Amino acid sequence: MMDELDTLKAALRRTPQPDADAKDAALRLAMENFDRLQGSTNPSRSNPDRPMKAGFWMGWKAMLNTLKTKPILAATTSVAALCIGLVVVMPLTGQGPLEEATKPKTVVAADDLARQDPAATAAKPDLAAKTEAPIIQGELTTEAQKPIPEPMPMEDGALAEMALPEAQNLTQAAPAPSQTAPAAKRARVALESDAYAAPAGIVADMPAPELMLQPIDNTETFSGAPANPVHVTVEEPVSTFSIDVDTASYATIRSSMNSGFLPDPASVRIEEMINYFPYAYPAPEGTDPFRPTITVMPTPWNPGTNLVHIAIQGAQPATQNRPPLNLVFLIDTSGSMDEPAKLPLLVQSLSMLQGQLHDGDQVAIVAYAGSAGQVLAPTQATDKAAILGALNQLAAGGSTAGAQGLELAYQTAEAMAAPGEVTRVLLATDGDFNVGIDDPEALKTYIAAKRDSGVYLSILGFGRGNLDDATMQALAQNGNGTASYIDTLSEARKVLVDQLTGALYPIADNVKIQIEWNPAQVAEYRLIGYETRALRREDFNNDAVDAGDIGAGTAVAAIYEVTAPNSPALLHDPLRYGAANPIPDTPELGFLRLRSVAPGASDSTLLETPIVAGGSASDDARFAAAIAGFGQLLTGASYLGDWGWDQAIELALGSRGADEFGYRVEAVNLMRIAKALAQ
Repeated sequence: MMDELDTLKAALRRTPQPDADAKDAALRLAMENFDRLQGSTNPSRSNPDRPMKAGFWMGWKAMLNTLKTKPILAATTSVAALCIGLVVVMPLTGQGPLEEATKPKTVVAADDLARQDPAATAAKPDLAAKTEAPIIQGELTTEAQKPIPEPMPMEDGALAEMALPEAQNLTQAAPAPSQTAPAAKRARVALESDAYAAPAGIVADMPAPELMLQPIDNTETFSGAPANPVHVTVEEPVSTFSIDVDTASYATIRSSMNSGFLPDPASVRIEEMINYFPYAYPAPEGTDPFRPTITVMPTPWNPGTNLVHIAIQGAQPATQNRPPLNLVFLIDTSGSMDEPAKLPLLVQSLSMLQGQLHDGDQVAIVAYAGSAGQVLAPTQATDKAAILGALNQLAAGGSTAGAQGLELAYQTAEAMAAPGEVTRVLLATDGDFNVGIDDPEALKTYIAAKRDSGVYLSILGFGRGNLDDATMQALAQNGNGTASYIDTLSEARKVLVDQLTGALYPIADNVKIQIEWNPAQVAEYRLIGYETRALRREDFNNDAVDAGDIGAGTAVAAIYEVTAPNSPALLHDPLRYGAANPIPDTPELGFLRLRSVAPGASDSTLLETPIVAGGSASDDARFAAAIAGFGQLLTGASYLGDWGWDQAIELALGSRGADEFGYRVEAVNLMRIAKALAQ
């Protein structure tokens, strides 16, 4: 190699005047060399279905040989020929040492190599390579990022060939909204210009490539419903719905936006967004299971209406006196769970829960894939080694025998149950039930028949791409449990550590809310959220109709937007032949009735309180209003006028309060991301 370079230098020192024929000959030779290297002049190697083979150092040596054997051309066009030869050969490079065609190929991230010490990289080459496994969230690799390979040892006069990898689809494997969702936006990510380190003097000023984060095909389903309409009070004075303490929607929305997409509007359930956050509402007094707090305040997005914020705070019993807990982990180990954000995160999350268990608690583990089986028989919670060992031996594979798993989990839980104890099945899954009972209505009937035994069912959702939110909601709502979505260990800590007591220990079942609005004070109203929890008016007094549950220490809120008579914000014209009923002269906006059943009881109790304007709104109430606006912006609601992202951010920032865990600041950041994605 040094001899060849010396020859080149000597030729450059005696450079004669160039002529047009010499330039044309040099260009022709360079292109012939390119054709020969990439196989187009050899019929046996020009098959487009075969991987293209070439190499940077092959081109370099071929050009040197050509220049050495043709001194006139070398003298006249050496620089031009070298540049042409390098430019046409360089796109063919991009792979490390030669590997056999039958071996797995690798993609090396250039930014990883750029940050590694060369000696360390040489000692541990595997640290710089990533196999062709599915790309996880956040990893982006392009052809421009692939590094220039190290020179291969070659015999004098011979050309060594290097395998060029087949073209790979490097689509970002991130959660994707429905392709038909009007709010779905694709985020553009510009790679930094130093992501590709070109050799000195070779296209050093090459512009940075730009990637479009493409949504992948997915089978996700969500249990969304059309937004509640505005009701005319004189026509429909009564509003009835079931309490909801689920929080899965907010975490799913966060997962979408952190991956560069606005969420599918069907995934947005505003009540779950509001109830995701901890609040400091006044606690119940005495033996009451919960206490309502009502706030009336101006609507941020409409000066002609008011918001009625109704908060229900559950009692928090002393945790040291809680009853023993019988917990069955029902774990989905089907093939769809074989992703880092699914089964591995699931095992880590359930491992965190162990620190919250007491002496006298029991744990069992049931796994299901092609068939269901008991991984761990009922075991004392103090035997942490046995529980962790059983969790760590789980592996994903097979189809999803969800029905078999549920049946075995209930059998195990019923065998563990004893009077005065709490027994709960905790189902951890991506919701992809494709074997057995896969219809939400059939699952609803099955779970409803089981909850009467006192065994409740809660759901933990993991992963994206085939998240079956509709099935998970059907299971949780009919199993007297909660539905949560876990996308990070931080969320696992929130759900399984900070809020475990509220998730697993109910203080009231079948909680229903009914409000009768006073048409003298409220001409129109609409409930923001709770679309999937609506009840008929006659269901309120029927204890046989199932409703939501409130756990220990849980806070639940609902928000109505109400419009006074004669307000310029009224959306309906008065009826020409409307009923002229006498209206009592009272300042009450409405009347709240709250019905619930104590755990283990059969008959409900009733709590009633009037809704009266007055007082000032707390930070908690105003922040809940900001989240309600956030949710409506995500769904493209038509009730917000010109109120937008900036106003939602300002309201949330001004009412974030103490924010001990930073959840409210996180929500503000999500609003900022949503604003950028929506533009």
